[in-house]
Amino acid sequence: MARIRLELPSRFIFDTRIQVHIGDINYGGHLGNDAVLRLAHEARLRLLKQHGYSELDIEGLGLIMTDAAVVYRAEAFHGDLLRFQLALIDFNQYGCDIAYLVSDDKTGKEVARLKTGIVFFDYQSRKIAPIPAAFRLRFEEQQTGAAP
Repeated sequence: MARIRLELPSRFIFDTRIQVHIGDINYGGHLGNDAVLRLAHEARLRLLKQHGYSELDIEGLGLIMTDAAVVYRAEAFHGDLLRFQLALIDFNQYGCDIAYLVSDDKTGKEVARLKTGIVFFDYQSRKIAPIPAAFRLRFEEQQTGAAP
C-alpha cells in the first residue's frame, strides 16, 4: 500500500507555538503519534478563539471532525517548542479541511503535516448543517489573501 501524501497549501493563515510536554512522549522517548492530533486540536482551538469562536459555537453551530491524516517527518522531544501553521482549504457545502504544518520552532525542521476534515453540526437537532456563510466568507478570503 502506498504511503499517504499530504500536499500543503502555499499560504497559511494562522501560526502558533505549542510546547511538547512529558505526557506527549511515548515509550520511544519522542512525541507520540496520538499526541500530534491532540496538539493539532489545541492549535485549532487557538485559531477559532482568535476569531471569537469555539468548537461548540461558530455562528450558532458546532464542529465535528470527520477524518484525520498525519504524515510524520521527524522526531520531537520533551521541551521542544513546535510551530503549528494552519490553513483552511477545500471548502464544501458542510465544512472544509484544515491543513497543518508542524515544525521545530528552533531548527525549522518539519516534524509532521496533518489534515483534518471538519463539518458543521447542529447539536440540538443532532444533524450535519451547512457551513455558515460568515465563516466561509471570512476564511476563504483570508486563505486567498483577499481583503476582509
